[in-house]
Amino acid sequence: MRISDAAGPFPTTVYTVKPGDTIADTVDLLAEYGIGAIVVTSDDTTVEGIISERDIVRFLAHEQEGTLRIPVEDLMTRKVITCSPGDDVDTIIKTMLDGRFRHMPVVDDGGLCGLVSLGDLAGARIADG
Repeated sequence: MRISDAAGPFPTTVYTVKPGDTIADTVDLLAEYGIGAIVVTSDDTTVEGIISERDIVRFLAHEQEGTLRIPVEDLMTRKVITCSPGDDVDTIIKTMLDGRFRHMPVVDDGGLCGLVSLGDLAGARIADG
C-alpha cells in the first residue's frame, strides 16, 4: 500500500504557518482545526520545518513567560523527514515509529502536497487488512 492509497488523492489541505508567525498564531490554528502539527513554510511549497502540540508543551514546561509571543522558527523542528505519495506505508510507519514522531509532510515534485499522521496510516493499514 502506498501513501496515496492511504491518504487519498493529493494535494490535500495542509495548514501552515510562516517561520515568523508567533506560537499564539500556531496554537490558535491547532485548536481551530483540531490538528496536532503544522508545517512551517514561507511560500506554501517548501517545507522549512514542522511544529507540533508536543513541541509547544515541552517548551512551556521550561519557559512559560512569553512563550506565546516567540516566533515559530524558535521552536520548530528544522530537520524534517518527508515522504512522497508513492512511498510504501509500512516503511513510513516504521520511519515514524523509529523517529518517535507522529506527523510527516508529503511532498511531490519538490512541493508540499499533504501531511499524514501515524494514526492516518495505521487506520488505513488496518482497513486494508
